[in-house]
Amino acid sequence: MAVRIRLRRIGKNPKGKPHFRVSVFEETTARDGRFIEELGFYDPSSGKLDIKADKFESWVKNGAQPSDTLKSLFKKLKKGGK
Repeated sequence: MAVRIRLRRIGKNPKGKPHFRVSVFEETTARDGRFIEELGFYDPSSGKLDIKADKFESWVKNGAQPSDTLKSLFKKLKKGGK
């Protein structure tokens, strides 16, 4: 079972203002499908990112692969960016 950490789109926001949850999925699951665990959220309009870093790192240590977008967002969070 390959596991990925990806963004899951949520809410009934008007188009152009999406909000996302950071979630752990099986690799074959659809973007908004069944997830294993929720790790945080991301609001691209305000740039707010809230991830449970300890859980994120433990999933990565156990073999989960974060999406490219989440890799870059997590690096910014670790550096103290947005």
